[in-house]
Amino acid sequence: MKEFFENNKNSIQEEWNVKGEKYATEINEMVEFGEKNGWENWEGKEPEDNRAHLGDEIVALLQKANLENKVKEFRLSFPPAHAPLIKFFEKKGQTIEQIYFIENEKIVFLIGTAYQKRQAYILDGDKVTKLEEAIDAIGKAKKGNIFAVQIGNKIITTKGWQGEIIAEFEIKDERGTGITQLTPFNDGLKILSVTSEGIYIISENQEIMIHPEPDLEDQEWDSNIAMENATISNNNEFIVVGDQNSNHRVLDMNGSQIGEIGAQSAYAHFCLFSEDDNQLITNSCHFYNGMTIAVQANKLDGIKIEAWEDSSTYITIDNDMRVYCGIAYEDYYILGDAYGYIKAIDKNGILKWRHFLGSTIGGIAISEDQKTLWVASCTGMIHKLRLGEGHRDKHTIGNANHYEDFRLIAWKDEPIMKW
Repeated sequence: MKEFFENNKNSIQEEWNVKGEKYATEINEMVEFGEKNGWENWEGKEPEDNRAHLGDEIVALLQKANLENKVKEFRLSFPPAHAPLIKFFEKKGQTIEQIYFIENEKIVFLIGTAYQKRQAYILDGDKVTKLEEAIDAIGKAKKGNIFAVQIGNKIITTKGWQGEIIAEFEIKDERGTGITQLTPFNDGLKILSVTSEGIYIISENQEIMIHPEPDLEDQEWDSNIAMENATISNNNEFIVVGDQNSNHRVLDMNGSQIGEIGAQSAYAHFCLFSEDDNQLITNSCHFYNGMTIAVQANKLDGIKIEAWEDSSTYITIDNDMRVYCGIAYEDYYILGDAYGYIKAIDKNGILKWRHFLGSTIGGIAISEDQKTLWVASCTGMIHKLRLGEGHRDKHTIGNANHYEDFRLIAWKDEPIMKW
């Protein structure tokens, strides 16, 4: 590998680095201009990453570096990029989601969507362990380090990952086994289960569909939904649910509606409470873009915000993102969007930083000390970032100051690699 690098220093490596740095610089300058002056005032050309022709050779070298345990050397010579590898993402990329922090440097994640046969893994530092194939979904409570695992029509909650069992639940409605999002309540005695057939509260003796609402004429459920999404407040006082054909509905802890927040873009797509539970954000989308608004949690009981109407009840915190996932920490949200950006936005809508990873972001987890971030995308990658540790290279797109430890690459029909 070292000999190859030396022999090709003035060809592949030089071209990769010169063009990569130039592209990142130009993209960063364009985005900064657009944010400050308005995109309508940008008169320059959109930068192009002209390294796609190097993709095959770069991937071959990456595979070789993984086989020879020389990933760090490879990473130093070839900083990672997104655009030159798009053809590989299209053929081999996989959705990674349901990613949760366990402890120290350990996370758990799933490869695959609710419509596929999933596979769960543990990532501990940079070591990957495959879990039992029977696992279909994983979730974590907002507080208390309570985990939930679905296997077939059974859900088990535990204290800590694979710790003492708290409760076991049976999914009675088989339509509800393809779980998009699984969130145990903080005591582990109830489950919020989100599926494309409906959103449920599951307890030991009950399984209640809380969304969508029944038809008022025949009292039947129209339970085929898209863009299904839900969240629970950290104190479990409120539940918020929505889908493509509804507004965001605010429910109490038992699933009874107490308020409604209309979509300010087209379709209700994502929702999340701030870490202190004082604020709720809701995102609605249209194609790859969207709008995120925020309301005070003490106004949720009885709230009524009409769709597509200005209101003093909410503030707009973002006008661009179609949000797929996010976390709340301190006074910020870190949100992942359809374009492959993660952005830190505070409660007043001030953008603190943005960092580009590429392709739709499928999951985000943060360490207990809030210094390490793991971000998953549909490229089949997990990016491990050290927040505020400084850029590792001059190829970074965004204005954040984060250091990427590595990218874990889980492609179809390929051994898991690191970059």
